Amino acid sequence: MNSEKAGARTQPVRSLKGKTIFISGGSRGIGLAIAKRAAADGANIVIAAKTSTPHAKLPGTIHTAADEIAAAGGQALALQVDIRQEDQVEAAIKQAVERFGGIDILINNASAVNISGALETPMKRYDLMHQVNARGTFLCSQKCLPHLMKAENPHILMLSPPLDMSPKWFGSTLAYTMAKYGMSMCVLGLAEEFKAKGVAVNALWPRTAIATAAIRFELGGDALIKHCCTPEIVADTAHFILTRPAKNCSGNFFIDDQVLAAEGITDLSPYAVKTGEPLLLDFFLSAGPDGTMNGYLNLPM
Repeated sequence: MNSEKAGARTQPVRSLKGKTIFISGGSRGIGLAIAKRAAADGANIVIAAKTSTPHAKLPGTIHTAADEIAAAGGQALALQVDIRQEDQVEAAIKQAVERFGGIDILINNASAVNISGALETPMKRYDLMHQVNARGTFLCSQKCLPHLMKAENPHILMLSPPLDMSPKWFGSTLAYTMAKYGMSMCVLGLAEEFKAKGVAVNALWPRTAIATAAIRFELGGDALIKHCCTPEIVADTAHFILTRPAKNCSGNFFIDDQVLAAEGITDLSPYAVKTGEPLLLDFFLSAGPDGTMNGYLNLPM
């Protein structure tokens, strides 16, 4: 059938088939959703996360994630990794390269969360957030980059917010904001340093809160879930970013709905946990895509 007769324009197939993706903290939530979307193309997924045995409160382990990835159509390598430990990250990358021949994409997804003011933040939690979020992102990027520079269309993607120096984000959650912005600062620095090498380095952040364990355990339980989107909205957005030419796509702080709109997807209702409910704006964003709060709620701070 001639597609031109039907008024259709042939689009290039954008696929991650055969790509090897190293993803930190991908045993559940957004990380697992991104992994499964890539696996549907036939990608190789390296799950580098700490949870190897079932957690009392959190679903999923690196092994259940690997099973879901395989069921989705990809190949999986489940590795127990604490990204605070340099030797563990190095060993995991070595195993990934030995198994799949290289690394094409790094997803810096692992993140520790503690929503509290300065007086209420235990230093143990402060240290954890900075070691996982900022330092872990830098470490995984540093160790993957020698392999990424050999790849055909290399990407690094951070799950981190656009940088906004408004006191609003520092005044109520200083430790968490510093840790997440540390990830975003890695985007600025690495994108600039490696642009001549053709490695794309970008950030992705959701417009709305996403139905994950962080919402349930940090922000008040199941009552907020109905006002969230599912992790699949981030997964689909990440797929569009990671299949773009790396040399023309770097140093960006992407918001999911803006990326989807650029790809012709403007009806986001299929991603809502409960259709018709107003959606929660995620942290670090002050308005919807039209610059207003129409249809959105603020997350409790």
